Amino acid sequence: MDTEKKYATFANGCFWCTEAVFTRLKGVLSVMPGYSGGHVQNPTYEQVSSGTTGHAEALQIEYDPAVISYETLLSVFFATHDPTTLNRQGNDTGEQYRSVIFYHDGEQHTTAERIIDQLDADHTFSAPIITQLVQFETFYPAENYHRDYYANNPNQPYCQFVIDPKVAKLRKKYASLLKADD
Repeated sequence: MDTEKKYATFANGCFWCTEAVFTRLKGVLSVMPGYSGGHVQNPTYEQVSSGTTGHAEALQIEYDPAVISYETLLSVFFATHDPTTLNRQGNDTGEQYRSVIFYHDGEQHTTAERIIDQLDADHTFSAPIITQLVQFETFYPAENYHRDYYANNPNQPYCQFVIDPKVAKLRKKYASLLKADD
């Protein structure tokens, strides 16, 4: 029997970092880096990097809800970036690095609102969460050289100094969620 596949679309900084995180989770079937939330059709990386397209670097995550829940994906989303900074993640600045949940349906919207409200009520972060909740419209896949960037470029300094610590944090905090080969 085929399981129903679902999609989650998140923007939480550099998609090289976020792809490396979500790819490791059990129940995640595929992770595609790309662009969403802007006004330019079929944007290029250079256009998005210029900050003039309105797009954020985003991930389209295909997952099996029988193995991993949307709520769990949101938990990892919030734990692996700073959702309290406007248009910035670490040294990456600009609206293309903003924190956004592109919800695909009312259930995703309600779940995201509930999680954000709970994290704020618990004072999980030192400032309020400013992650945007935006109705999903369109996702444009990134150019091929962005796919599996971390896996294909492990010795690149950005991977070693920025992505390695995110993956290490994921392994420590979410070990039970990781695929067997990680």
